[in-house]
Amino acid sequence: MSTLRPTPSSTPATPPAPIWAEEFSSPLTWGRRWVGDTTSAYEYGNHNPNDNKLDWLDPSAVSVADGVATFTARPGSHTLRNGRRAWTTGLLTTEGSQEGFQVTTGDHIETRVQLPTGQGAWPALWTWKDGDGEIDSFEYHPDNPNLLELSNHVGGGGTYYTDANLIKPGGWVTVGTTYGEESVDWYVGGVKVFSDDTGVGVDWSAYLILNLSVCAGRYHPAPSGSTPITFAVDYLRVYRAADPFVTLDGPAEGSTP
Repeated sequence: MSTLRPTPSSTPATPPAPIWAEEFSSPLTWGRRWVGDTTSAYEYGNHNPNDNKLDWLDPSAVSVADGVATFTARPGSHTLRNGRRAWTTGLLTTEGSQEGFQVTTGDHIETRVQLPTGQGAWPALWTWKDGDGEIDSFEYHPDNPNLLELSNHVGGGGTYYTDANLIKPGGWVTVGTTYGEESVDWYVGGVKVFSDDTGVGVDWSAYLILNLSVCAGRYHPAPSGSTPITFAVDYLRVYRAADPFVTLDGPAEGSTP
């Protein structure tokens, strides 16, 4: 992977309305839009120790207040299949929900998140379907405090993107991804920062996953104590348009909502 600096990208003055959005303006209704206790992306449904994760999914680990969803990970009472103590944590997926929403080729997704500070935190926005279909809008680890991992596991490609001004523990940042047929494009803070020139193909579709994982220590440090880890999300929006765009209509980057 390479590390790239941002290149300018134009933004429409009045972007179209999203085709699907979660503003976290009311409590989550489990089952209708979101599922939080299982995902086919996890080997055992609610935990996935062979992916270097201490996660044990629990819908109560996601709370909503004042237009923000907060994911909280803390040591739990469960034991993983590998014998390690699990951390209960939160995951939202559209897979298995009544709506069953999926993004498709040509869609653009955007989210605004507060990056966590706690060691072992591993937040991400990604896609999954039928054992494949993974596009990572971002992954983050506080031990690499100014870096986002951007990855296309469908067509191949990705980058480690660094920006000490926008990407930092505790800071708010807007991240967007356009799932193009011939190129997946990533945006950070309203600027296109990477195009993979491989894309997802013409017939791609996948469910959304937004979650806070907890590292088990193989590639990034595991938590050093029992202090809860948090990750916050302001909104998640999906657009369907001919050209990619981003909407920066929230508070300035790095501020609180």
